[in-house]
Amino acid sequence: MGGNRPERGERETGEEKNFSLLLCNGGRKKMMQGAFLGLALLVFLGNLMMWIIMPTFTYYLKWLPQLLAHTNSTFFDIQGTIMLNFTLPILFIGVIGCFYIHLGKDASQHNNVQRRDYLKAVRQPKIIKALGIVTWIELLFVAAFVVLCVWYFAAFIHYHFSTISIYAASKGVQVWQAKIDRVALVIGLTGNICLTFLFYPVTRRSSILPMLGLTSEGSIKYHIWLGHITMLLFTAHGLLYILFWALSHRLYEMVKWDPHYVSNIAGEISLVMGLTIWITTIPGIRRKMFELFFYTHYLYIGFMAFFTLHTGIFYACIMLPGFYLFLVDRYLRFLQSTQNVRLNSARILPCQTFELNFSKTPGLKYSPTSIMFINVPTISKLQWHPFTVTSNSNLEEDTISAIIKCEGSWTKKLYDVMSSPTPVDSLQVSVEGPYGPAQTSYLRHDALVMISGGSGITPFISIIKELIFMSSVRNQKTPKVLLITIFKNSSHLSILDLLLPLSPTTSFTISNLDIQIEAYITRDTKPTIMLENPEPARAVWFKPKTSDVPISSILGQNSWLWLAAIISGSFFIYLLLVGVLYQYYVYPMDHGSNKVFPYYTRALLNVLFICFGIVISASAAFLWNKKQIGREAKHIQDSSRSYANVTVTNDQHQELESFPRKSLNTSINTYYFRRPDLKRILMEIEGSSVGVLASGPKSLRHDVAAICSGLPNNVTFDSNSFNW
Repeated sequence: MGGNRPERGERETGEEKNFSLLLCNGGRKKMMQGAFLGLALLVFLGNLMMWIIMPTFTYYLKWLPQLLAHTNSTFFDIQGTIMLNFTLPILFIGVIGCFYIHLGKDASQHNNVQRRDYLKAVRQPKIIKALGIVTWIELLFVAAFVVLCVWYFAAFIHYHFSTISIYAASKGVQVWQAKIDRVALVIGLTGNICLTFLFYPVTRRSSILPMLGLTSEGSIKYHIWLGHITMLLFTAHGLLYILFWALSHRLYEMVKWDPHYVSNIAGEISLVMGLTIWITTIPGIRRKMFELFFYTHYLYIGFMAFFTLHTGIFYACIMLPGFYLFLVDRYLRFLQSTQNVRLNSARILPCQTFELNFSKTPGLKYSPTSIMFINVPTISKLQWHPFTVTSNSNLEEDTISAIIKCEGSWTKKLYDVMSSPTPVDSLQVSVEGPYGPAQTSYLRHDALVMISGGSGITPFISIIKELIFMSSVRNQKTPKVLLITIFKNSSHLSILDLLLPLSPTTSFTISNLDIQIEAYITRDTKPTIMLENPEPARAVWFKPKTSDVPISSILGQNSWLWLAAIISGSFFIYLLLVGVLYQYYVYPMDHGSNKVFPYYTRALLNVLFICFGIVISASAAFLWNKKQIGREAKHIQDSSRSYANVTVTNDQHQELESFPRKSLNTSINTYYFRRPDLKRILMEIEGSSVGVLASGPKSLRHDVAAICSGLPNNVTFDSNSFNW
């Protein structure tokens, strides 16, 4: 009553107008994004120039004296000069990145249609045994990084060897022994370059990686490479110094803690912690004793703390920005993980796979292929496991879902809890995320080929749902989709039921999407009895506690603007505290000589100031947004209860489970006891732009990448494979 409700056609017209307005604004936002990206590139090139010039005579004899003369002050001492050259530029880029992502988040799916990819040729995959799947552009950056490290090492060797005789005489050792000393030092300095970049790939809420078209989950391989190189160089650094001390009869140096210079024992403690982490990354140990690998990684806290005590805060400021941004992200993750989220239901599939359905706030938007980390304290209080989000924030406004397959002890225990004949009424769950790419490029292609093995289909479910939304609501032209799935048994075909939204009454249908599904069963020779008479998925409903909250963005809808404020505010607090310390305590004591106030005390206070600034700024932002999100959450407090009441009857339950299969049957071809001829299939795909995505076992992804590398340039392989 009360008023006329708008018809569906009128609603769609309004949505089309909003979309047109979005496209108009998108052009302006793209220009602003380009300006921010150009500014970030300019600042980075300036910072890179400082890295290149630092190991030369020009820097120490000309640049550094001038920099100190113009920037040294009683507020920050020489630390201010170092932060100005190496710390502030990267943090500034981090803030710029926040604005860049904020401008692009609304139009990430709509402004990239049929945009020409000028870097397509260099993005083609190449298989290198030691590195896995890499693109030519990745190889270019790897080569540039290696050149930087080689230059840094060679230039510093030249710098130190030019006065080696004088240095040897001052130390009272022979020249060849002094050379071992200097080589050990330079190897350590080169290792610091790798340490500087080590934490960028594992910063999940990174504002820098998206500007490079990267995501944290897709950049883990860079963290692995950098970790190996870092520990190799630091180990050589430590062993060479021990050799030098032994040859010069100075082994007492191993336990020396110089209050006004390098602390050797702090460096040794840091190295031992780093070696412990490094050993547990050996593939055999990591796979067989994952918990040991996982828990050992927490030693990074001690590793970085003792590294700072070893080098002193002056030099630690050079590698500070990457670790600083990581600490901001890590503390925000901690704040999110302290909340218990509202788990509404679970769907148990007949293939030892289950779907968890959580309540979320409507304001939480995420992109396809996003992941979230899940913790269930009743199984393990410390273990967090990543799972791909299979729901779509446009189709399922109040729900976020993830599929979990039994492939380890943790997932097996959780499956036993879910599939128990007497399931629990509620389950305490915490999450971090979701995290996903800032932009996606699926609409750029005429055709999409998705090739999955086993549970690798999960990221493709979210992509297909996004394409359904784009074709149904936006009325956009979507690419032709070919989904090739490879399963061991027929029972795994039930996963395909999850390709559509849960509700059978939804207005979004797959009929507008040109999709073909080719399912290959490798072990069964014919349809099983289970497939001919499929067992419906079993729904398990939970009764969330009143204290459980819907999943929401930790910093609200304007999360990137808040992140920029946190980075800026926390660093301002840090600078303020450091300035007060130096001006009113350190400088009156040593008058800039750095010979009275101990280095280790200075380093410890700086570490405490950094943590204090981050905790204050991030906590304030979190609490402010928690209040705002709480108001939004009130509107969906009863959603899980009402949803459960709708689907509780047997007839409705059968309708719910049969609807997706009926809609998809016409699009599915099933082949038994066969594997797909991927090369033939990919060569037969027509289109001026064909996107190929692979997800699943390593061997499958490598096979697809190898095939794509030999195909024409109209075929583009997505090298950001979905494996953690």
